[in-house]
Amino acid sequence: MLDADQARGNGPARLWREHSMAAMKPRTGDGPLEATKEGRGIVMRVPLEGGGRLVVELTPDEAAALGDELKGVTSST
Repeated sequence: MLDADQARGNGPARLWREHSMAAMKPRTGDGPLEATKEGRGIVMRVPLEGGGRLVVELTPDEAAALGDELKGVTSST
């Protein structure tokens, strides 16, 4: 049974809903492949075939490792 605070929307359910929504990011639209430095990380946005973009946050070490892997794949003949 709900107590008075929960019935008014001031209980744990409301707090959970507010905090869970705070972590959501806005949708990214279509756009070019890009990588930007944001804070201490690197954010990579990759366009997808069906529309939209895949957004991935990487550490500098992860970005360097990804670059090495991509160079290895694209330079192979």
